[in-house]
Amino acid sequence: PSPTSFDEVFQSIFAYIDRLFVIVRPRKLLFMAIDGVAPRAKMNQQRARRFRAAKDASDAAAEESRLRDEFEREGRKLPPKQESQTFDSNVITPGTEFMAVLSTALQYYIHLRLNSDPGWKNIKVILSDANVPGEGEHKIMSFIRLQRNLKGYDPNTRHCMYGLDADLIMLALATHEIHFSILREVVFTPGQDKCFMCGQMGHMAADCQGKLKRKAGEFDEGDATVAKLPFQFLNIWTLREYLEYEMRIPNPPFKIDFECIVDDVIFMCFFVGNDFLPHMPMLEIRDGAINLLMTVYKEEFSKFGGYLTNGSKPNLSRVEHFIQAVGSHEDEIFQKRAQLHPRQRVNIKRRKRQATGDDIGPQVQPAISQFHEEKDIQDNEDELKTKLKRILLDKSDVFNSKGAHEDKIKLGEPGWKERYYEEKFSAKTPEELDAIRKDVVLKYTEGLCWVMHYYYEGVCSWQWFYPYHYAPFASDLKGLGELNINFELGTPFKPFDQLIGVFPAASSHALPEPYRKLMTDPNSPIIDFYPIDFEVDMNGKRYTWQGIAKLPFIDEARLLAEVQKIENLLTPEEKRRNTIMFNMIFVNSCHPLSVCISTLDNKCRNMSNCERADVKEKINPIESGGMNGYISSCDGEPCPPIFRSPVAGMEDIIDNHVICAIYGLPDGHEHISRPPHGVEFPKRTLAIEDLKPSCSRYRENRRINPLGSYSCRTYEESRRKKPRGSCSGRELREASQRLIVNSLQIKTDAYKYHHPMNGSTMSYAAPIGHRQSWLHNNYESISRPGYAAMPLPSSAPPQFLPYTAVPTAQYVYNQPYSQRVMYTHHH
Repeated sequence: PSPTSFDEVFQSIFAYIDRLFVIVRPRKLLFMAIDGVAPRAKMNQQRARRFRAAKDASDAAAEESRLRDEFEREGRKLPPKQESQTFDSNVITPGTEFMAVLSTALQYYIHLRLNSDPGWKNIKVILSDANVPGEGEHKIMSFIRLQRNLKGYDPNTRHCMYGLDADLIMLALATHEIHFSILREVVFTPGQDKCFMCGQMGHMAADCQGKLKRKAGEFDEGDATVAKLPFQFLNIWTLREYLEYEMRIPNPPFKIDFECIVDDVIFMCFFVGNDFLPHMPMLEIRDGAINLLMTVYKEEFSKFGGYLTNGSKPNLSRVEHFIQAVGSHEDEIFQKRAQLHPRQRVNIKRRKRQATGDDIGPQVQPAISQFHEEKDIQDNEDELKTKLKRILLDKSDVFNSKGAHEDKIKLGEPGWKERYYEEKFSAKTPEELDAIRKDVVLKYTEGLCWVMHYYYEGVCSWQWFYPYHYAPFASDLKGLGELNINFELGTPFKPFDQLIGVFPAASSHALPEPYRKLMTDPNSPIIDFYPIDFEVDMNGKRYTWQGIAKLPFIDEARLLAEVQKIENLLTPEEKRRNTIMFNMIFVNSCHPLSVCISTLDNKCRNMSNCERADVKEKINPIESGGMNGYISSCDGEPCPPIFRSPVAGMEDIIDNHVICAIYGLPDGHEHISRPPHGVEFPKRTLAIEDLKPSCSRYRENRRINPLGSYSCRTYEESRRKKPRGSCSGRELREASQRLIVNSLQIKTDAYKYHHPMNGSTMSYAAPIGHRQSWLHNNYESISRPGYAAMPLPSSAPPQFLPYTAVPTAQYVYNQPYSQRVMYTHHH
C-alpha cells in the first residue's frame, strides 16, 4: 500500500536506494542530490505545477465526496477515509519540515550502510540536501564538470546517473564524458504490456484468466507490477554513435568536429521547449520537430560559416540563419495541422465511443461472478476509486466538452500571426504588437543563452526568467546578432522565499504561521499572487493538465519586501530550515580520506563555528580516489559514537565508525566541451541492422510525423533480427491460440460464443496447414490453408494474402511453413 506517514516514506526511499545501489554497484562515490532552491527561471514552472496540483486535489476530493454520498444512498458500505501525512505532495519542496526531516533520515541511512554493508565501506558518499541551492541533477553535473581535467582525475571514470527526466540525457551529453550511463525505469506507453481484457500488467491477453484486479493503494501505486518496473541503462556512448550517424553533413565546407555537432544538437533541442522556455508554436516533439531541426541543420550547415555554438556561447548570427530556415516551414506545417486535427479529433471520439461500448459488455463480469457472489466493503472501495479515476480523466479531456476552447487563432489561415499576438499577448494595435514581438524575441533569445550556459557552466543569473507564457514564432527571430545580452549572477532565494513564491494558498500549511497569513489573509498586500481559480489555456491540447496555467508572475521586489518584515518572527528551528547550507561528505573510518577529516577536526576543535567556516583543506586526489575539492569541519561531532534513528521502527546505530565533513567543489574553471585527454573510447556497438536510412525531410516519415506523406521503412528494415521479447513460429501460434480461447471464454454470454468444453463443435483458427483438435490439443494436417504467405518480388516484403489453392509444401523465401519465418509479434 501507499505510505501514509513520513516514516513509511523514508523506509521506502531507503529500500529504493538499496535497489539502485545493487544494480549499479558503485566503487568510488555515491552522490545523493536533492532539489534545492531553483533559479528564478525554473520557479515559474514549479509555481504552475503546484497550483495545478492543488486545484486537481481539490477537484478530486469534491468528486470523491459526491461518489461516497452516492454509494451510501445505495446502501453500499465503504471503509472510512484514511488520514495520511502524505496528503499534499507539494511538501516535497525545499524549506518544508518534510524536507528537513528527509535530510536527517538520509544521514542516518548513510551512516547505517557505511557501518554495516561491506559493499559501501570503500566508497565516499556526498549528500547535497534541499538546503543547498540548485536542482539536484545540476548539482551533480557541476561536480562532474569541475572534476574533469584536474590533477588525479581519471579520464576513463565511469559515471552513472539515475533519473527519468529527459534533460538528464542532454546534460550527460553536454559533459562530453564518454563513459556515462543513465539508469532509468523502462517507460511504458499507456496500455503497453497490459492485458487488453482485464487491464492488468504482468501478462498478456493470451494468458488472461479473466479475473478483475484488486487495487493496491488509492491509485494502484502499491501493485507489485507497478512498484517493480524493470530498469534500463541508456549508454551515452551508444547515443553518440547514433548522433554521429544521424548528423552526417553532406559535402561539408571544412572538417567536421563531432563534439561541436553534439553541442549544436543540444542547443537545437531547446527550441522544442524545456523547464525554462515554452516551445515554439510550430515545433511539437510528437510531430517530428527534432527531425525537422536536424534536417534543416544538415541542409543549411554549409551556409552557416561555422557551428551554432562555441561551448556555452551561442553564435546568434548563425542561430538566426538556422531558425529562419526552420521558420520557412511554418505556413506548411500549420496548414497540415489544420487539415489533420479535425480528423484526429473525430477519430479519437469514435474510438472512445467504441471503447465505451466494449466496456458495457460483460467481458470480465462472468469471471468475476464465479468468485464473488456479493461485493464486500473492499470491492466497493475498489469500484469507487476506479469510477473516480475515470470521471477525473473524462473531465480533463476537452474532447468531451461541446463548443468549449474555441480556436480563435486558426494557425494556417491568413492573419494567423497577428491573431496569435493579439490573443496570447493582448496586443491591441499594430504598434503595440510590434513592440511586444520585439520584446518577446529579446527575452526568448536571452532564454536560449541562459539555458545553454546553465547546461555547460552552471547558473549565470539566479534572478532571470522568461516573463511570458508563450514563445514567439520561429520566423520572428530576426536581428539576433544585434542584441546585447548580459546577465547578473545575483543570489538564490532563501528556502521560505521560494516556498511562498511557488505555493498556492492550499499548501500554506507547510510554511511557518507568519508566512501563511501573507497567502491567505484577504488584506495581505500580496494576496493577488495566490488566486484560488485561474485560467488554463488549452492551446490546442487535449487534456487540461497539458494546458498553460495563466498565473500572474511573481513580483520579486514586492514579495521580498513583505517577507523581510516577518523573518524575525521565525523560531530557531525555522530559521535553520530557511538557511543556505553546504554539501556533506561521509566515509568509513577505514577510508584513506578519514585521516584528513580527523586531522582537520582536531585542528578546529577549539574554534568557534564562524572561525571553522574560514578553515578549509584541499583534498589530495591520491587519498580520495581521484576526487578534487575542499573539506571543512562540520558543526558538532564529526564521528558521534551513537547515531540516533530519526525513523520509527529502525534501531539506533551503536559504535559508529563513519566520519563526516563539509565538502566544497573545486575552484571554478571553464568547461572544455570535448572528451578529456587519455580517454579510451568504447568499441563501437551499432550494427547495420540498428540503423535506418534518414528521410530527406522529417515530414516524409509517417511514423515520426503525422504530417508525413509516406514511410521511410525499407524491406531491409523489415528483415532485421527479431527484437528481444518478441515471438514467432510455434511460440506465436501457441500464444495466438491462448488468446482466442480466452476471448471465447470471456465473451460467452455477450456474443453467444460456445465454449468447446461445453459440447460445442466449434473450432478456432490454427496455424497455416493445421487444424486444432480440442480434445487432444494437437495438430492435424490439412491440404490447403485459408491464408498463405505468398512469395513476392525481391524488392518488396512478403505479406499475408487470401489464397485458398496453395499446397502446404509452399515455401516462403525458401522456408517451409514448419520452419520459423520472419514474422514477429511484439508485446
